[in-house]
Amino acid sequence: MALRLASRKFGSKFLSMLTATSSLHSHSTSFGFKEVREEDKSQLVGNVFTNVASNYDLMNDLMSGGLHRLWKERLVSKLNPFPGMKHLDVAGGTGDVAFRILETVNSVKRRAIQDPSNDNLHEETEIYVCDINPNMLNVGKKRAVERGLGETKSLIWAEGDAEALDFPDNSMDGYTIAFGIRNVTHIEKALVEAHRVLKRGGRFLCLELSHVDVPLLKQVYDYYSFSIIPAVGELVAGDRESYQYLVESIRRFPPQDKFALMIADAGFQKVEYENLVAGVVAIHSGLKL
Repeated sequence: MALRLASRKFGSKFLSMLTATSSLHSHSTSFGFKEVREEDKSQLVGNVFTNVASNYDLMNDLMSGGLHRLWKERLVSKLNPFPGMKHLDVAGGTGDVAFRILETVNSVKRRAIQDPSNDNLHEETEIYVCDINPNMLNVGKKRAVERGLGETKSLIWAEGDAEALDFPDNSMDGYTIAFGIRNVTHIEKALVEAHRVLKRGGRFLCLELSHVDVPLLKQVYDYYSFSIIPAVGELVAGDRESYQYLVESIRRFPPQDKFALMIADAGFQKVEYENLVAGVVAIHSGLKL
């Protein structure tokens, strides 16, 4: 009788522990290589970007050897910006992508100015720079002033969450997100939101650090990522942990094929991707038709 009672108590306690563990697991997500509660990830990621905001562009130059500039140029060339477009750049706080889009639009406008029948030339281009982190946005606004763009009506800075965008349905001609989507808690929600705000015919473009597909290069890349980048972060920005998270988050991001399927599942068509530097980064694209 005592043995049966003890067994019953143990079974009840074990079931309770199992239920609690399952509940924690069902509401957990990755933060680098760590598992954290979903409700905590946004704050943890926010802390990372608050810490790195002032050195963000400098560290991008150091970590990529300046290649991130070429990658962003490639992203913008795929977007094919045009005067009068309404564009949303998410996780774009420092303005790096938005400035390139506006520069391309102005270049197109200068070439087309001789054709007064072009109605798009008379419409105001609107490029919304959306970021969840106000510190990153402040860096972007400061850079805009330094570039003489502080008073332009074409750049609109907005604090917002990629998973719950404060923009109307079918309102944007284009959507870009560069080095940002791996940091959101629910990637699938961010993709659905991107599809929602785009107009019919609108293009989704994502530039993201991805997975190297050449074995020998992968070994070199892994060594560089885990041994060099955090050390540079500590030396330049005084912050090793934030850059340790950044390299870990890359490894937790879905491979190129799987991410392409996620984009298609969100409703996009003609989904494709282009690997750059053997997959160190990839540009995924899709259309809302």
